[in-house]
Amino acid sequence: MNFKRVAKHLAWKVAPPLYRRMRPRAEQQFSIGIVVGDSPFTMQSRTRADPVLTHADVTDVPATLVADPFMCRAGDQWYLFFEAVNHITRKGEIGLAVSRDGLEWRYQRIVLAEPYHLSYPYVFEWEGAYYMIPEGTRGGGVHLYRAAEFPYGWVRVGKLLEGPRYADSSIFLHRDTWWLFAEAGADSVNPVLRLYFADKPTGPWREHPSSPIREGDRHLSRPGGRVIAVDGTPVRFTQDIYPVYGSSVSAFAITKLTRTEYQEERVGDGPVLAAGSGAWNRNGMHHIDAHRRADGSWIACVDGF
Repeated sequence: MNFKRVAKHLAWKVAPPLYRRMRPRAEQQFSIGIVVGDSPFTMQSRTRADPVLTHADVTDVPATLVADPFMCRAGDQWYLFFEAVNHITRKGEIGLAVSRDGLEWRYQRIVLAEPYHLSYPYVFEWEGAYYMIPEGTRGGGVHLYRAAEFPYGWVRVGKLLEGPRYADSSIFLHRDTWWLFAEAGADSVNPVLRLYFADKPTGPWREHPSSPIREGDRHLSRPGGRVIAVDGTPVRFTQDIYPVYGSSVSAFAITKLTRTEYQEERVGDGPVLAAGSGAWNRNGMHHIDAHRRADGSWIACVDGF
């Protein structure tokens, strides 16, 4: 795929900023939608009006928003894990919805909660089991969970990285090595994108010699969804957090990735996901989890506010 030509076919354009300062996420009404297309860079909303999940669909806790969706397919069913902010505790918890076709979703229940805020439930499969790396910056590092009873029962099985702040950790396998991006700045105002590698997801993890990949760039430093492979090339998604948190998502093709070298190039000249025409995403979008379907087309869960 010629990544430089993708810009001509992008489905979304960046809307002018509606705010002059970053708003706290709790004030933004995030919802979850589904997009489809022939490419993960030119996906569009389905004919049925989105969103497919809102805070009103969460029935076991009083949720104020739903965001950061990740999905996987097991057997004949899709499973979607997402952040649901509990109005009572003001903390994020991990909710679950299910679907037969990936288009119509039914909420199930909260499947993971900790004494601290959880979000970004990056779910993946390894050696016949399902694992999850949710963001939990108050937990003192990056924690790995395994589904002891998929999809409802999750247990913590290890700590991958130790430290006060790792945001939106994104793991993927490429050429027999596991890689992990994390935004590890001191705070969200000064983001730092770091890259780590290991022989297996449980570690031990080592920082790449080219890391940090980006420093201080609020537009392109924070992960914005699952790292995917397109024609064998890893592609990372990154969210724009300034001047409005979660305004758009851009893509970078990783053109060289070894344990000693790293190179990337932007896919297109602008974002692949941004503010849409619907009421649910008219102010911005900040996350995508794309999957290739059996017929070669793509389906993705996204969020917007």
